Amino acid sequence: MLAKVMSCAVVGMDGTIVEVEADISRGLPALNIVGLPDKAVQESKERVRSAIKNSGCAFPNRRITVNLAPADLKKEGPAYDLPIAVGILFSSEQLSADISKAMFLGELSLDGALRHTSGILPMVSAAYQGGLSTVFVPASDAMEASLVEGLKVMPINTLSELVGHLRGDITISEYVPCEDWSSLVLSSSRSLMDMADIKGQEHVKRALEVAAAGGHNVLMVGPPGSGKTMLSRSLPGILPQMTIDEAIEVTKLYSIAGLLPADMPLITQRPFRSPHYTISNIGLVGGGYWLRPGEVSLSSGGVLFLDEFAEFGHATLEVLRQPLEDRVVTISRARGSITFPANFMMVGAMNPCPCGYYGDPFKECTCSAAMVSRYQKRISGPLLDRIDIFVDVPHVDYEKLTDDRRGEPSENIRVRVGTAREIQRERFKEVGFACNAEMTPVEVREYCSVESSTQDLLRMAMNQLHLSARAFHRILKLARTIADIEGAASISSNH
Repeated sequence: MLAKVMSCAVVGMDGTIVEVEADISRGLPALNIVGLPDKAVQESKERVRSAIKNSGCAFPNRRITVNLAPADLKKEGPAYDLPIAVGILFSSEQLSADISKAMFLGELSLDGALRHTSGILPMVSAAYQGGLSTVFVPASDAMEASLVEGLKVMPINTLSELVGHLRGDITISEYVPCEDWSSLVLSSSRSLMDMADIKGQEHVKRALEVAAAGGHNVLMVGPPGSGKTMLSRSLPGILPQMTIDEAIEVTKLYSIAGLLPADMPLITQRPFRSPHYTISNIGLVGGGYWLRPGEVSLSSGGVLFLDEFAEFGHATLEVLRQPLEDRVVTISRARGSITFPANFMMVGAMNPCPCGYYGDPFKECTCSAAMVSRYQKRISGPLLDRIDIFVDVPHVDYEKLTDDRRGEPSENIRVRVGTAREIQRERFKEVGFACNAEMTPVEVREYCSVESSTQDLLRMAMNQLHLSARAFHRILKLARTIADIEGAASISSNH
């Protein structure tokens, strides 16, 4: 008898419905899985066999063929364990029920228990878009699956429990989330480094406020111990709270990467990723044998902090050029191409030279001119041309370090940043941009109108500094952000 069970595969950011066909026929006892399964899917034979036996059911001692359709789509991961087991039970006539509108997802233990499975959110989204009405998922993943509204989520603890439910012996209750996800995102907060606790560096705080308000990239240069890392780690505290759509997109990425916390199925805080400078190209932009998102995608919607910026490999930094420009990263391999979002703020921090004290008024630099030049040239001109704000971070004086007065709290700065972002969201509601940094030359021409008295200043800067066209647009985008913070309708000279 032939049985068909719905499951799902994850391709990039999206799920693709997979039909699991199970057929039992005469012949020598065997279980064959076809349809481009990877090693983890092939190994499901033994997990499914033991799980069925240990769940009080009989494993058919006949020739079993399982086909994962479409056959030209590579199948990976253990999420097919449950649908294969259910297909075998239906094909052997141990189960009989209408499952034509149901999807089954989950990895099986040898005793029949359901384990946590990565990628549940995009797979459940595919079920909803495919017109299915019910999804059976591991109980530990029910909260994550409930993020998709309009589907009946059935939490399963064991295969025997599912068998009893399909036979009508027991009833599994639909999972009903007790959380209002929208209000949870809007009200969430976490303990972050507060700007008020950072002594001095007021001009750097101002630069970070402007960067946060417009989503601009920043490079901080200064001697060791001047506070570059502390300032960077305080940046998430002044960023506006994510919308529910942004939170779901970030959650999808973390679910695919297997990084979603078990106790929090929805990422409610903007990501802050800080990879070490020894990271590989693949670790930064994504890829691998099975294409997975890298740090530029995992920081999408948040901050990618690159400490010791000049210590990163030259080739590693150069791969950032396309994501910084296009806000997406496309990974192409022989087996296909996948596009991941990469809409992040990049914050770099570096020393001015190998010893760290070039140009320092208090400590003498021990590097030669050639060493300083070679160190600074590790960052190419095209990459520097994609950074909006450059700021020097000097030593902090003793008087400021010992001053008991606190600076302006991050919460106050966050209000101003949120107001500026709201202006930008309203401005770009037709084109779908979130902030000024995403503007193309078309939007710059439309929204970055400059007062006539400011034209001469801009023309003089372009001619004397020999700025590129990208730098010209970058200046206008940055000035537009400063004007938004002040609530100004047009860009003036002080902006």
